[in-house]
Amino acid sequence: MQERIQSAVDNDAKTMGLIGLAHGTSHFHHMLLPPLFPVFIRDFGLSYSQLGLLVSVFFVISGVGQALAGFVVDRIGARPVLFAALGCFVVACLAAASATGYSGLMLAAALAGLGNAPFHPADFTILNKRISAPRLGHAFAVHGISGNLGWALAPVFMIGVHTATGNWRVAYGCAALLGLTVISLLAWQRDLLDDGHDSRGATGSAASAANNGVASTQFTEHPLAFLKLPTVWLCFSFFLWTTAALSAIQSFASPALQQLYGLPVSLTAFVVTGYMLCGAAGMVAGGFLVARVAQLERVIAAAMALAATLLCVTGMGWLPPLAAAACVALAGVGTGLAGPSRDMLIKRAAPPGATGRVYGLVYSGLDVGFALAAPVFGALLDAGHAAGVFHGAAAATVIGVACAAVVGVRTRR
Repeated sequence: MQERIQSAVDNDAKTMGLIGLAHGTSHFHHMLLPPLFPVFIRDFGLSYSQLGLLVSVFFVISGVGQALAGFVVDRIGARPVLFAALGCFVVACLAAASATGYSGLMLAAALAGLGNAPFHPADFTILNKRISAPRLGHAFAVHGISGNLGWALAPVFMIGVHTATGNWRVAYGCAALLGLTVISLLAWQRDLLDDGHDSRGATGSAASAANNGVASTQFTEHPLAFLKLPTVWLCFSFFLWTTAALSAIQSFASPALQQLYGLPVSLTAFVVTGYMLCGAAGMVAGGFLVARVAQLERVIAAAMALAATLLCVTGMGWLPPLAAAACVALAGVGTGLAGPSRDMLIKRAAPPGATGRVYGLVYSGLDVGFALAAPVFGALLDAGHAAGVFHGAAAATVIGVACAAVVGVRTRR
């Protein structure tokens, strides 16, 4: 009996690690283009508004594709969809490496968006089917941490290779090799990603259903019936607003800090990395909170309020320059703390048998938030309103907190 339990723990850990690696790879490709925006401005004469549109193209395609990918995952399984998505990233890197102008960058953004589309429905379907209920909160934490690490790695990797070689095309070639390596590793361990059956056994499945607050029967209504659930749309709205805030930090915190505080690009380029690493640290703590707190929306509200306050203070413009950079990075702790609670809240709102569809639709709110916010914040910077980047991000975070609060109340009812 002890050996069976240990085997289940080992398999859970391996599956968490593999899904975490895949998720980190997807987030790495979120940042495929932004770290080298200054290079594109220099070589192709582009504006921040045009570069913001590249981010919008990525997330429009990803958002539409993500909502549709949930149906594909529920029908044919998550594993083949996951491998196809990783392949799209490799092609996107090659397209970026060979770009000769704005249209080439647009193609790379579109291909990367297509690759990003299936990740959340695929990842969460595999985790919900293969990870035992007592470790599911930690699985969500690992999933979130790996995403933040992917975001944190991208600027360091892309800028580092570009600086070392003096050629940004080489950086994209190396990114393609990185994607191929991840595909090879996941293919080698593909049995641990099999979502064709529930590997947790009857006990794990029953516990998961009880945790979900719903009966363990499959969701046998019309495939689109989940669209009638208000909690699903509230979760979508939560992602839209909080991701709008994240878009501001990811794509424009560096130039905004340069304009507002006069910090050099050599420092501000790594503020996003600090934000993501702080977010990863927050997620570690958030993974333990999930199992100990019944009203998850309170954790989300407190954590996101902390992030909003730090961003708002940064936008005031009166902090010492290094303290301003530190405030932006530390705001990631609040965002990270909320991550596992957010994912568990969505699980509780999802009817059994509709996991892929619900996660696909809800997480498409992430893509919509990125797509709408990027050109808005880019235009603010072009107009010289650097403080608006931080104040806008804080306001969007507060609206997201309100959405999460309503989801928590409705789910308990």
